[in-house]
Amino acid sequence: MELLAPVGYKDALKAAVLGGADAVYMAGKDFGARRLADNFSDEELKGAVKFAHDNKVRVYITVNTLIKESELDSAAEFINFLHSIDVDAVIVQDRGLMRYIRENTAMAVHASTQMGIHSLEGARWAQEQGLQRVILSRELNLEQIRKIKEGSSIGLEVFIHGALCYSFSGGCLFSSMLGGRSGNRGLCAQPCRKSYRLGDQKGFLLSTADTFGVDSVPELMRIGVESLKIEGRMRSPQYVYLTSMVYSNVIRRAKEGRKEIITPRERELLETVFNRGFSRGYLKDSEVVQPLFADSRGLPLGKAVSEGHQITVLSDRIFVGDGLTFYRGDEKVGGFLAREMTRKGKATILRSPFYLAKGEYRAYKTKDREFDDIQAKIGSIDFGPMKVIRTPVHIDLPKVNRGSRKPQLSFYVSSASVMDVVLPYAERVYYEMGRHWEDAREVCRSAGIEFVLILPRISPEIPDIDADSIMVSTLGQMYKYRNRRLYTHYTLNYFNSLTVPKVYQQTLSVELSRNDISDICSHTDERLEAYVFGRVELMVSKDPRLREGTLIDERNKRFQTYRDAQGYVHILNSSDTFLLDYLDELEALGIDSFGIDLRRRHPDLAKLVAEAYVKRDLSMKSTIRKKTGGLTASHFENGVP
Repeated sequence: MELLAPVGYKDALKAAVLGGADAVYMAGKDFGARRLADNFSDEELKGAVKFAHDNKVRVYITVNTLIKESELDSAAEFINFLHSIDVDAVIVQDRGLMRYIRENTAMAVHASTQMGIHSLEGARWAQEQGLQRVILSRELNLEQIRKIKEGSSIGLEVFIHGALCYSFSGGCLFSSMLGGRSGNRGLCAQPCRKSYRLGDQKGFLLSTADTFGVDSVPELMRIGVESLKIEGRMRSPQYVYLTSMVYSNVIRRAKEGRKEIITPRERELLETVFNRGFSRGYLKDSEVVQPLFADSRGLPLGKAVSEGHQITVLSDRIFVGDGLTFYRGDEKVGGFLAREMTRKGKATILRSPFYLAKGEYRAYKTKDREFDDIQAKIGSIDFGPMKVIRTPVHIDLPKVNRGSRKPQLSFYVSSASVMDVVLPYAERVYYEMGRHWEDAREVCRSAGIEFVLILPRISPEIPDIDADSIMVSTLGQMYKYRNRRLYTHYTLNYFNSLTVPKVYQQTLSVELSRNDISDICSHTDERLEAYVFGRVELMVSKDPRLREGTLIDERNKRFQTYRDAQGYVHILNSSDTFLLDYLDELEALGIDSFGIDLRRRHPDLAKLVAEAYVKRDLSMKSTIRKKTGGLTASHFENGVP
């Protein structure tokens, strides 16, 4: 079993090697999902690969953002460079880039967790595409992972420790839609770490604890998982060293069949180096949301009582050189390094360098006395001068003149009442799968309107259904129903014309601008749909606690939440995407279909929107705005950086 460690900085590479990692993952300056980390220049990447290989450590490069049409040449150039420096594998999200790598290099390709693979069929799809490994969605439990392993021969990688996204990876648009910083482009602003309220629920309702998966290691080993992954490319070299050291020890002890696979001291070090609360994670179907705080507080020590410059902490786990931080409620009030101290039974009496108002506090250890020694051991790393050569690449894409087409009006519907309203206007109905979808299909057939069944957004167990035309949201669904007429949902992230596989109709990503769409249209004759009205899904989560209702953020923006039939919670945008102003422009580009999403809407609003889009009547815009939470052109004007 491989231990895979995160490397966002040069010193973290040395930390991972010294800590006992078998492999590391890192990124270049572009196309990585952690663009805010230092990451590595071309020269540094070449040096890092040599350093790692000299120490018998494998190197995987993350090229796991979505790639715009205009970026395909530069992304391909980067891939060829990685091939030339002998990286061991590349981790990708974009299926167009995956296609380029597969057709032009001999490099191993790993499916990023951003691909959203969470089913046996998804793993089989990746295997059919020639990939060597799948990084599974974090939401899977041990039994689901076992089923995937038993039913496929592709390598499996599982996150074992570190930060956990609230949303299924690859499907989160919260940061993108609210602030223009796309998680799919490596710039997530982490709105999940903000405070929210929903009814009588309030706090950090979307903030998850870190996964602490030690207890799952023996079972994952028995299942046959190839790689255990530590999250943390934004974290310190000390974190990388300690997590690598502890988990390499855990794996060794598990192989030896020991009952105790982690020592109390190792657990304490992990809790101190970074700790926003720990959970056994979805691997054990544990609660993952930690609503009380969203920052790292370190190792909880217990109650502290201040007498001004003297503080008594009810813990004997404090030593000279430890860093301490004190909180009153949610407020951080200060901290210091323990210098002068005495023991009194199980309590520790400390001399504070500053005056702390008399009263009770909570104490946390945020720095261990060993951390300075660890940093000294890691030191720094210098790869020396490295000569690198990049050869420009031009992908010969077809030149296509799509011409102006007459787009179909396609309505997303989830109720019979709304379908009755839109039938006079619709040329196609996308109907959300539910108990009575067959009845809706018969109504559409009688009216001579095309019917497309929308499969569940998340489906570890993909249902068997008897429908000729299907809208899919996952690669597993796409694989299972590959012989049907398929339409992709926008959450499948169609970002460029190289995207595979080809299906009957692709829905363009809602993160694309007019220029991005124009670039795509100039290179493909595929049927394309633009999502022109509706509340974009910001997140879908396995969280069992968030209620249905209205989630309200710190700026008083309001987001509808609902729970689907499979038990997953969805969070919708506070404003409706509204591209009525741009329909003529999209038609001139050759778009084949306009998607109008009226799921979970009142029939009166549905009728108003349908009439406005059929007539292209902009005078109705203000009325629609009043009946919704607001309107937005989303990324159509400027796209995402």
